[in-house]
Amino acid sequence: MPALTVADLTVLPRIPEPDDARVGVTERGVRSVTTAPQGYEGEGFPVRRAFAGVDLALLDPFVHMDQMGEVEYAPGEPKGTPWHPHRGFETVTYIVDGTFEHADSHGGGGSISNGDTQWMTAGGGVLHIEKPPEALVVSGGLFHGLQLWVNLPRAQKWVQPRYQDLRAGQAALLTSADAGALVRVIAGEIGGHAGPGSTYTPMTMAHASLEPGAQLHLPWDPEQNALLYVLSGDGTVGAERRPVRTGQLVVFGPGESLRVAADPGQDGRHPKLEVVLLGGRPLREPVAWGGPFVMNTQQEVREAMVDFHAGRLGSIPAERV
Repeated sequence: MPALTVADLTVLPRIPEPDDARVGVTERGVRSVTTAPQGYEGEGFPVRRAFAGVDLALLDPFVHMDQMGEVEYAPGEPKGTPWHPHRGFETVTYIVDGTFEHADSHGGGGSISNGDTQWMTAGGGVLHIEKPPEALVVSGGLFHGLQLWVNLPRAQKWVQPRYQDLRAGQAALLTSADAGALVRVIAGEIGGHAGPGSTYTPMTMAHASLEPGAQLHLPWDPEQNALLYVLSGDGTVGAERRPVRTGQLVVFGPGESLRVAADPGQDGRHPKLEVVLLGGRPLREPVAWGGPFVMNTQQEVREAMVDFHAGRLGSIPAERV
C-alpha cells in the first residue's frame, strides 16, 4: 500500500497526545461499528459501501463513501464509470494504489495515483467521468482507492464547479507520540498541522498507517463528528478498546480526543493497520438524495434530473467522447 511513505518516521513532527486527565477533556467512546457490504460500481469495479446502514444524521456532512478495491486486475479487466452528472455536493477521490483518470464537462481533469486526491466540487452541476488509463487496462495491476461524498451547505449548492488537484506530497505528514504511525493530513487540521484541501464546511480527512502494536491518540475538534474506516488490518478503537478489522466503519461519540491502536500481529498481505479518519461540523440541514444529486428537497432533485436531460449540466467535450 504505497500512498505516500516515509522511511524514518522519527524525523516527522509528532502529534501531541491529549491530556485526558484535564477537567472537561474526554476521550471519545464508540457509538457503533458496522461492516461495509460489497457491491459493484460504474462499469463493474468492486466496492465496499462504507456508510451502509448508518444514520445520515451521524455522518453529516458526509453522505456516501466507497472503498474501491483493493483488487489485482488481470490484463483487460480494469474498469471505470461512464459519463454521469452530479449536483449539490463534492466528490473526494483518494487513490492509495494504482492510477485513475478523470474529466468533466467544464474542461477539468487529469490523472491521480498513489496518494493523490482529486477534490471535485460539483456545485450547480457538472458531467464527470472516471476511468483507468489505457496502459493499466492493457497491463492490469493493483488498484485501491476511496471516494467520499461531502454535502454542500444550502448556501453553496449552486457554486461554480471546481477542482482541487492535491498531490501526495502536499499532505501534511505527521507521526504519533511513539513514532509508530504515519498520518497524512489531506484536509483540516490535526495537532496544529493543516492539510491542503480547501473545504466549504469545516472538516478533517486523514489517512493513517500504524505499525503493529502502535497507538495513535489524537486531539479532535469537539465541534466535529468523528468517523474511522478500516482500509485494512486489525486493531482496537475508542476508550473501550473495541476490536475492528478491514471494511468496518467506526462512529465515535462526543469528546475532545480519539484513539486507535494496531494489533501486535497483522496478516502478511497487510502488515499495517490502515485507517481513514474523517470529521466534519454537521450542517443539520434537510437532505434529499436521489442518485447523483444531493439537495435539500425532493423537488430540487427532480429539477436536477430535468436539467440533466435538458443538457443544462453541461455536455461531453468532443475530444473526450
